[in-house]
Amino acid sequence: MYLKILSSIKSIFIVLLILPLFFSCNDNDKVQEEIAKVNVDVNISRFDKEFSSANPEDLPKLRSKYPYLFPAPDSVWVKKMQDTIQIELSSEVEKTFANFDDINLELEMFFKHMKYYFPKFKEPQVITVTNDVDHQNRIILADSLLFISLDNYLGAEHKFYRSIQKYIATGMDKKFITSDVANVYFNTMVSSVKNRSFLAQIVYYGKALYLKDKLMPNASDAQKIGYTPAQMDWANANEEPIWRNFIENELLYSTDNRLALRFLDPAPFSKFGLELDNESPGRIGRYVGWQIVRAFMDNNNVSIHQLLSLSGEEIFKKSNYKPRR
Repeated sequence: MYLKILSSIKSIFIVLLILPLFFSCNDNDKVQEEIAKVNVDVNISRFDKEFSSANPEDLPKLRSKYPYLFPAPDSVWVKKMQDTIQIELSSEVEKTFANFDDINLELEMFFKHMKYYFPKFKEPQVITVTNDVDHQNRIILADSLLFISLDNYLGAEHKFYRSIQKYIATGMDKKFITSDVANVYFNTMVSSVKNRSFLAQIVYYGKALYLKDKLMPNASDAQKIGYTPAQMDWANANEEPIWRNFIENELLYSTDNRLALRFLDPAPFSKFGLELDNESPGRIGRYVGWQIVRAFMDNNNVSIHQLLSLSGEEIFKKSNYKPRR
């Protein structure tokens, strides 16, 4: 009799554990169904292809179609058309992006999610260009125009990137295009953090990454943060000792500017001053901020709009964050 009662209690306990997951999955499915019905107009102009196949006589037509891309006189563009390096660059871009359907679909789904969560969002005119591998300006949003410099997404091992540090080249792959677009839009929605504390800064980046959870649900966590799968695995496996290091060294409320260089800015690795440094990926503070924001959203009933306006301090205190061991 006792064993039957115990078995019944165990069964009820299991059901109680599963029910929230069941309802959560159903809610997520309903949201995705609603998002799929959102109408967006994805308008992509392949200026890079048009320019690479043009000759000097075509310049007036191109200038008329893309006036904002032609501040320089025609002689500059004629020289560029005939430059052997530019010709090779265009050829390599064409090899990687001969078919743009996958990127088109990614951007369409991203715009659908943007419009669902931010109804006032207006999808931009997307224009693909090349910019001499200026990786710091690979995505530019200018009012209603979104420029994507495709020569920055040819793959981490591409020959054009041999002189670029590996930790930067890692993100120069087409699988990161939509993630980089999301970064640009986040910057337009949330002003840079004014509180100089390390906590405020990591939560700021955590908001950006959580926004990608919502806007890019089919992307991997590695794609969202710009890590390799191995780097993502390392961060997940070491979340608890990372957090313990931050706490033991009283970093959360520190305003030391060097913390950004150590844990937030792009870098080959994060700088704990320990043997594990070389194993760690850079920007690990952003990863921790992401987990704090995720915990906060799991434990509080707030909208995306509300999340973006809350302070890092409030988010942290209400998150009940506990790192995975």
